[in-house]
Amino acid sequence: MTAPRRIIAGTTYLVTRRCLDRQFLLRPSKLTNQVFGFLLAVAARRFDIDLHACCVMSNHVHLVLTDHKAQLPAFHRFLDSLVARSMNAILGRRDYFWASASYSAVALEGPSDIIGKSAYVLANPVAAGLVRLGRQWPGLWLDPAGHTGGSVEFERPTRFFRTRGAKALPERASLSLVAPPGFESLEEFTRAVASELEAREAQAEAERRRDGRSVLGPAAVLDQPPFDRPRGQEPLGGLNPRVASKEKKRRIEALTDLVEFLTSYRLAFAQWRAGARDALFPHGTYLMRVLHGASCAASC
Repeated sequence: MTAPRRIIAGTTYLVTRRCLDRQFLLRPSKLTNQVFGFLLAVAARRFDIDLHACCVMSNHVHLVLTDHKAQLPAFHRFLDSLVARSMNAILGRRDYFWASASYSAVALEGPSDIIGKSAYVLANPVAAGLVRLGRQWPGLWLDPAGHTGGSVEFERPTRFFRTRGAKALPERASLSLVAPPGFESLEEFTRAVASELEAREAQAEAERRRDGRSVLGPAAVLDQPPFDRPRGQEPLGGLNPRVASKEKKRRIEALTDLVEFLTSYRLAFAQWRAGARDALFPHGTYLMRVLHGASCAASC
């Protein structure tokens, strides 16, 4: 059985989702960027999600976000389902869109971890050797530096989406990047992320020069067929972290809390399966609470 997610209101996450077989199904284009940006804006507003950084690569997505009402699974169910259905319609395909593994959500324990992961997200196309600077990425790339003065607006795409009826999505949706918890202002967060991003870009440039490598470039990225995939095999058996912290003490505390959650959850789940509908699940339980009305500790 897959380990249950611990979903607690107010948590900031690094979220990652990958396309099926590493295919370039999200290859940048005006329409792809519009579809994902529009749905991300609608989903963020609907589920009270604050976005801090975003990069939609050709075959995977990275988001740094804060989940204010412990609705991350519902947010992803809505976003991932509509992205898959709309992009499949646009690409003329019917297969699964996302990889079989669910999205990864790594809880970021402190401000330094949020800064580091936000810069990691924005430097992703640079680290992959696709562009020299993150802002040159032709896909959806949202950084706090570009949103200190307002929001970005996305129109509802004309393809696939309903224009009438109760299920029709709004004609336009706005998305604002805001400061995460632990920062006094968006400007403070922006400066910290920009500094870390610049350092990552400089390191990537130095490594390319050392190894004699060049970048693919935005034009070549746009020319890639959507059903292609990177050369070589992705390493198997990699880590699948649930928490991230640069501070050893804080990391140990977070992992200890997670182990205690999993232990309590498994005990409560065993009681539930045995027929005890008064079994008390730990704070942070999501699926059993939402789908089955299970009782949870504290403010769950």
